[in-house]
Amino acid sequence: MAALLIQRLRALPWPLPALLTWALAWALLLLGVQLFAWWAALLLACAVSTAASLWGSSWWRRLMIAAGFPLSFLVHSADAIPAWGWLLPLTLLLLVYPLNAWRDAPVFPTPRDALQGLPAHIELAEGALVLDAGCGMGDGLIALHSAFPGARLQGLEWSWPLAALCALRCRFARVRRGDIWLADWSPYQLVYLFQRPESMGRAAMKAATEMRPGSWLVSLDFALPGVEPTVQLQGPGRHCVRVYAIPLDGEDQALQTTRKA
Repeated sequence: MAALLIQRLRALPWPLPALLTWALAWALLLLGVQLFAWWAALLLACAVSTAASLWGSSWWRRLMIAAGFPLSFLVHSADAIPAWGWLLPLTLLLLVYPLNAWRDAPVFPTPRDALQGLPAHIELAEGALVLDAGCGMGDGLIALHSAFPGARLQGLEWSWPLAALCALRCRFARVRRGDIWLADWSPYQLVYLFQRPESMGRAAMKAATEMRPGSWLVSLDFALPGVEPTVQLQGPGRHCVRVYAIPLDGEDQALQTTRKA
């Protein structure tokens, strides 16, 4: 039911999702001030608009959905709120989109059927440990669970609101808040990534130095620099799944490229 609702929201013509979110946030604020302190009502409205942004179809649309209501409120109420009140919406946005995670992927959801072709090329033992590095709201974990139902899935996410939401959505997985670049990848038979192109050199370095021979690195859309994928699968729509066997093919070239960068 929730997945169907999300699909319908994404199908709405732009900018209707943003306008509906802003209208809902204002309605919650006007109702909330009748029941709570003004700052609590504001925080509730900002939370709703920020949560709704997670289902935007692109990064800039998510930002517009999330920031539209707080900005309109601040402009409208600039002379009526204390100086610290301006920090409430900013703090909420930073909790969901923390500064030190901006160099990585900003909440790109994995399509539910994007990884369905993996079992034809990757054989995992029952109970194999699989990591979604940067799991966001859990869409990648859901896709991994569909492809490998017998695997033990773990998710790692820096933003604690997203980690909490992911844990609620993915009861079949162990979800933790943490830095994917500081975590040890050696225990995992498969590591899944949906990051930015700029992060892939770092991922190549980490996979080459930590992951064990016979394990797998899977990336949606973006390639490891200087490394030829073992398998490349065309996913739904424009998405491409790149599968890398460990040790990496062209590993020395990838490491040299990463070190120079």
